[in-house]
Amino acid sequence: MERPLTALFIDCDSYFASVEQHLDPALRGRPVGVAPVMAESSCCIAASYEAKAYGVKTGTRISEARVLCPGIAIVESKPAEYIRHHHRVIEAVEACIHVEAVLSIDEMWAWLPYNLRGPATVEAIGRRIKETVAREVSPFIKVSIGAGPNKYLAKTASKMRKPDGLFLIESHHLPDVLHPLALRDLNGIARSMETRLHAAGIHTVAELCTAPKRVLRGVWGGVMGERLWHLLRGDEIPEIETARKSIGHSHVLPPELRAPDKAWPVLCKLLHKACERLRSHGLLTGCLTLHLSFLRGASWAAETRVAETDSTLLLMRLLDRLWRDRPEPRTPLLQVGLTLTHLCEHGNHTPSLFQAVTDTMASFDAEKHRRLDTAIDKLRARYGRGVVYFGGVQDHRDQAPMRISFTHIPDVGLEGD
Repeated sequence: MERPLTALFIDCDSYFASVEQHLDPALRGRPVGVAPVMAESSCCIAASYEAKAYGVKTGTRISEARVLCPGIAIVESKPAEYIRHHHRVIEAVEACIHVEAVLSIDEMWAWLPYNLRGPATVEAIGRRIKETVAREVSPFIKVSIGAGPNKYLAKTASKMRKPDGLFLIESHHLPDVLHPLALRDLNGIARSMETRLHAAGIHTVAELCTAPKRVLRGVWGGVMGERLWHLLRGDEIPEIETARKSIGHSHVLPPELRAPDKAWPVLCKLLHKACERLRSHGLLTGCLTLHLSFLRGASWAAETRVAETDSTLLLMRLLDRLWRDRPEPRTPLLQVGLTLTHLCEHGNHTPSLFQAVTDTMASFDAEKHRRLDTAIDKLRARYGRGVVYFGGVQDHRDQAPMRISFTHIPDVGLEGD
């Protein structure tokens, strides 16, 4: 059964590094690595295609990148610029076709209307998007575009001709067009899933495409295997809505902030950010986890439970307790982070009738704290993050700068200091 092209996927190539090359002409045509902080122990969060040719990739340590690629230019990330250009790319794509959803800082997709599904028409749209991005944003920020009978295959197509690619997967090309790919080229197949596929006797994409539905269900341990079976055949199936399970932030510390007394204010600022995000999503948390990585290589984590809350001040008290209980309190730190889990929607939360009153909760006035957090959030949103803050962040307000996760794109006006 022939299935029409229904989805167009747009993926920016080596996005962070491309923005850096756009901003600085001296970096154009050169291998570039983007680091969160300028420290040899840090790692690349992005690499230009010139650097990738030497084996440098996301996650490569800066010191290793210099060995792999002598002469590589290491630059410190500029999140505000990445976000600004991200919105310009969206505007450029929107001028050509409506963006159905922005999926990350460098990915978005568009639904193809019924009258725009012919292969020649889709190719023309793709070329127009490329021309518009080059003209309105930068000729140094390239996009790879894919189209397919569903969003999954459109995303796969966008990666098959990188960089600066334009590729269509039509249903009559399936499944042969996928056979040259490696298993881990497919979205949803990481190292652990590849191991499970190997255990089931599936070592190639060709074998994956011919595997019975029941086999894939067994490998995935549920319905996700059946979903992949249908997606690989070009079927359109409803997406599964997933609830947010955690909110967290982490920060690799530069050398001057690795002493514990310097790292603590950075950690406080991370909690401020996490609590603001928590409230912006209308969520409460019931568990706070502290993560520490020490300079010598060891790591430590601890968690504490709490009656569901979104109070920055209460969570700050809990964070302070975890911090004081850390092992080897004089040891320098390499990275600090925290995660809020056991999330629930504020509107669906029912307080416990038998909640034990601990010393942390004894003086806790929920309504007073809610008004305090609301006032602080409004002030920081209007005037910037540095206008008001809890005392633990004082003298380190410029540390733990804005970071961009690939599933959360901050607003420049709200995230900047």
